[in-house]
Amino acid sequence: MPIQQITIDEFIKMDTSAFLLLDVRSPSEFIHAHIPFAFNLPLFIDEERKIVGTAYKQDSRENAIKLGLNFFGPKMSGMIEEVEKLIAQNKILRRIKEQHNIPIVVHCWRGGMRSAGVGWLLDLYGFKVFTIIGGYKAYRNWTLQQFEIKYQFKVIGGYTGSGKTDIIQTLKKKGEAIIDLEGLANHKGSAFGNLNAIPQPSQEMFENLLAMELYQLRNECIMVEDESQRIGDINLPIKLFDNKQSSPIFFLDIPFEERLKYIVKDYGKNSKEKLINAIMRIKKRLGGLDTKNALNFLLEDDIENCFAILLRYYDKHYLKGMQRCENSSELLTTILCEKVDAIANTETILAHLNC
Repeated sequence: MPIQQITIDEFIKMDTSAFLLLDVRSPSEFIHAHIPFAFNLPLFIDEERKIVGTAYKQDSRENAIKLGLNFFGPKMSGMIEEVEKLIAQNKILRRIKEQHNIPIVVHCWRGGMRSAGVGWLLDLYGFKVFTIIGGYKAYRNWTLQQFEIKYQFKVIGGYTGSGKTDIIQTLKKKGEAIIDLEGLANHKGSAFGNLNAIPQPSQEMFENLLAMELYQLRNECIMVEDESQRIGDINLPIKLFDNKQSSPIFFLDIPFEERLKYIVKDYGKNSKEKLINAIMRIKKRLGGLDTKNALNFLLEDDIENCFAILLRYYDKHYLKGMQRCENSSELLTTILCEKVDAIANTETILAHLNC
């Protein structure tokens, strides 16, 4: 069967569990950002790509192709074996293989020679091969288009320490449509949001992940946590952020003391060094006196009073953000909660929702 070319819209509509997606760009291109469920099968490593690209620009297309073939030839057998290994590791694809040929979708940056070369090899071996017209660049254009769409968001709000992320996850377990923005960004949103030093994805990769989730839930009422536009080093796309800001918000009103207990338990287990570094990151906004007092309490092992200062700061910061939202009073539903309890508070929120 000849290699088939498909548009990005045709690709997006395919059942992701029923085919193998291979990104044949170089490792560094793939690591920076890729289609979320793709596997990297690089035609060229980074240095080889540089050599071929230089030859294409400074010499000729023909010479670049010859150089590329010199790199490609010795890898052919290994690339086939890698594809077979990927199929063998996937239960669904193994079952498909038992019935008929497995569809393999191949793409490079713009749907050019790299995807054509690998596609040719896989087709020659006997796989059913598709290539994406426009390659990864077409996917990026599709990704950016998703942020122009108006979504039906329901926003879970509340001051710091309200357990909003726990509620989002509890809603997911109950079958509600949710997008965990902090989870996608690998960050909890505040100066203390990356104490475990988990690397954040690139901005581009975050957008790719987010766009895919938005597409999958495009016809649903989507629950999201009330985030600022910036989550660590990641920025929410401005139109999507504006969409969220103009959506109904369900504000969890939980007593200060209960929230303080929650964050002491959640963040208090971190080392003093990490906590001091986090406090110093907000020194200018926190103010000299509060910074000094917070650090002194921390050094004296008085975590509760240290965090009380920080919690008051974040409460003021959150309140200012809410006041900047247009029609905030019309969009706001305040939900009184006695304590930070994800299960009980989730049930209370569900009683107020009307999706």
